[in-house]
Amino acid sequence: RQMCIRDRNMITGYLAPTGGTVAIDGHDVQEEPKEAKACIGYLPEIPPLYTDMTVQEYLLFVSELKGKKKKADRVQDVAQAVQRAGLQEMEKRLIRNLSKGYRQRVGIAAALLGSPKVIILDEPTAGQDFRHYTDIMEFLRGLNEQGVTVVMITHDMHLMLEYTPRALVFCDGQLIADRSAAAVLCDPELIEQ
Repeated sequence: RQMCIRDRNMITGYLAPTGGTVAIDGHDVQEEPKEAKACIGYLPEIPPLYTDMTVQEYLLFVSELKGKKKKADRVQDVAQAVQRAGLQEMEKRLIRNLSKGYRQRVGIAAALLGSPKVIILDEPTAGQDFRHYTDIMEFLRGLNEQGVTVVMITHDMHLMLEYTPRALVFCDGQLIADRSAAAVLCDPELIEQ
């Protein structure tokens, strides 16, 4: 778990790698942090949603925090994220009145602001019932098919088996496996590590 947190912080440029470089879309996260961060969207395990705001108000607020200064740019950014997250019918609703599944989608929409090339999701299905779990994962699969790289941090091995073609396993700060999810889970030595 700790390694996942450090890796996320290296990808986003908050921590420098001890060796080599981390680049997103050709931008070194240490040398060109603004350009690299613009390529990344992040959804924490528990999104920091302001529940007394409408979906649109919240996303406009987050877009401004991400550096969009002009209102017209923020409105356009939010409209694109709302459409990609399938929230068109929810824009005027208060976040507190949404189901947990739709709140998660609002968090994903916030991560999609600025049309990032990579989104990092920490436990994207935590606390979801099967229907919302499936909805979120199918939505993420669709984003991936549109060219967005989806990085998930998860302890849910069923989720990993069902939805991830590639699993990276870390132990004591080192990458110890880069294989299919099934190959990882069928390797007793690797599981022991």
